[in-house]
Amino acid sequence: MDAALELPGISYNRLWKRMIDLDVRKKELRKILSPSTISKLNHNQLVSMEILLKLCERLNCQISDIVEVIGERKSA
Repeated sequence: MDAALELPGISYNRLWKRMIDLDVRKKELRKILSPSTISKLNHNQLVSMEILLKLCERLNCQISDIVEVIGERKSA
């Protein structure tokens, strides 16, 4: 990745809120996601579209319901 180009941050706070609202525990995510993927979500790191779609299917929602883009894309 070019040093002059910085991607915006990602927040999964909406995911955790939706899970609370639906009474879905993180333990249930272990049935569909690997421990490393759950760790990435916990640390607001990028995950694949496939993972986001799995989550949306399980939580019956759209990607925008579980992911928020924080900040703007910056370039030199």
